[in-house]
Amino acid sequence: MSPMRRAKFAIGQVVRHRLFPFRGVIFDVDPQFANSEEWYEAIPKEVRPCKDQPFYHLLAENAETEYIAYVSEQNLLEDRSGEPIRHPQLGELFDRTPDGNYEPKDRARH
Repeated sequence: MSPMRRAKFAIGQVVRHRLFPFRGVIFDVDPQFANSEEWYEAIPKEVRPCKDQPFYHLLAENAETEYIAYVSEQNLLEDRSGEPIRHPQLGELFDRTPDGNYEPKDRARH
């Protein structure tokens, strides 16, 4: 087994998928694959990522809808568009900062 890699992206960061037209805000990170084997096998072999890399949970959106996505690090790029994310759960987890980024809510304040 190879050593665990340090996550390239951070919670609250806006990212986009390298191959598919969606973007989102990271709300959790797994140091390596931690989903079901059934989910993994459903990915077409030609685009199936390695398991020994960080995987990110996203509040994701595309042109039609909002959803939760689970994406490998190799398939993410930083989104520098500055466009706000419209996911309905965003306000539960994050505050928007003046510079347009997302900061996890301080649960101690509530």
